[in-house]
Amino acid sequence: MTPEGVKPGYEYVHTVTDYYDGPRKGIANYQGRSHLYECVFDEIKDNYSELFSLAPVDSETFQLAMEDWTIWQRWELAYHSGKTELDTHPALPHESARHAELRITGHLGQSLGD
Repeated sequence: MTPEGVKPGYEYVHTVTDYYDGPRKGIANYQGRSHLYECVFDEIKDNYSELFSLAPVDSETFQLAMEDWTIWQRWELAYHSGKTELDTHPALPHESARHAELRITGHLGQSLGD
């Protein structure tokens, strides 16, 4: 589904970089603008809450995140078609250096509180 096809009242999720019983971290739109989202962990309940922290993402960071997401999508396709092994996750061997670079330069691997 494209952003144009999103039903009224919903926002488009661009990436899911952490998943545990549902999306926990990634980039999604909020009020039409891209934001890093991260599910708030409830220390008292020792479980994820239903709240998410949001931080606006500039266009450069968004582009880096989408490049990294594309790298992961290529890995996932290769993995599920038997062309790579799980130990290469989350990037194909020839893209692992670029993936690491994107995580550092784009701060995509950090939490909102970092």
